[in-house]
Amino acid sequence: MAARTVLVTGATSGIGKATAAGLAALGARVAITGRNRARTETAARETRATDWFVADLSSQAEVRRLADEVLTLHPRVDVLVNNVGGYWNTRHVTVDGIEHTFALNHLAPFLLTNLLLDRLRHSAPARVVTVASNAERLGKIDFDDLQGARSYSGARAYNQSKLANVLFTQELARKLAVDEVAAHAVHPGMVSTSFGADDPSSVQRVLVPLLRPFMSTPARGARTSIHAASAPALEGRTGLFLRGSRASATAERGHDEAVAARLWQVSAELVGLR
Repeated sequence: MAARTVLVTGATSGIGKATAAGLAALGARVAITGRNRARTETAARETRATDWFVADLSSQAEVRRLADEVLTLHPRVDVLVNNVGGYWNTRHVTVDGIEHTFALNHLAPFLLTNLLLDRLRHSAPARVVTVASNAERLGKIDFDDLQGARSYSGARAYNQSKLANVLFTQELARKLAVDEVAAHAVHPGMVSTSFGADDPSSVQRVLVPLLRPFMSTPARGARTSIHAASAPALEGRTGLFLRGSRASATAERGHDEAVAARLWQVSAELVGLR
C-alpha cells in the first residue's frame, strides 16, 4: 500500500480505527474522519494517519464539505473505506429531515463515494470498500416507507440499511466496470465495540453482555476491510461481498438489479445528485 492514499470514515474507534491503523502499517497514507475534533485528532495520532477531518456524516452538507476538503488536499484517492455507521432503536431525523439510520449508514457513503468518483477514477486502479453486515440477509428495501415514517423498528431500519450497502456496492460495480474502480462490500463479523450503545434495544441490553466474551476484537473485525482495500488477489475483481478473505454469496435480495437501480435513483434524489 506504499504511496497509496486511503480515506477511512468513522475511524475514531472500533473497526474503523483498527482499519486505519492496519492500512497505515502496510504503508498507506491514511486519512480518517470523525465527528469529534479531539477524538479524531487522538485517533489520527494513534493510528499514524497523516490527515484527519471532522464531519458529522449524517448531514449532507457535512459530507459535501468533507469531499471538498479531501479533493483539495489529496491529488489521489486510491481507496475509500465507507466504514461509518450506527444503530438507533428509536426513530430520529437528521438536519436534512432524513431518518438517521438510512442517512448515515446508506446515504452518507452513497453521496461521499459519488462526490469522490472522479478522483477515484483518476487514481485507478482504485477501490471502494463499504462495511455492510450479515444483517443484509434480514433486510428489505421498503420503497413505500423507506424512512420508517409510518412504522419504525430499529432492527428493521438497520437491516434495510445494510442491504442498501450491498445493493449500492453491486450497482456501483456495474457502473464502474470499465473504469478500473472496484467496489466491494464486507461483513466484519460480530465485533466487540460500542456500536449501538447510544440507543440500544432491550434485546441488545440483555444479549450483548452475554455475547461479548465470544465477540471478535476490533483488530480482528477490521481484517476483512483491510483485505478488501489492499489484497493483490482482488485485482481485477469487483462487486464482491467478503467475509474474512473469501467472497461469499449475499441473500437473493442483495443482487436484485432492478431494486439496486431503483435504490440508486431514489438515493440520488434524496441527496440532490443528478
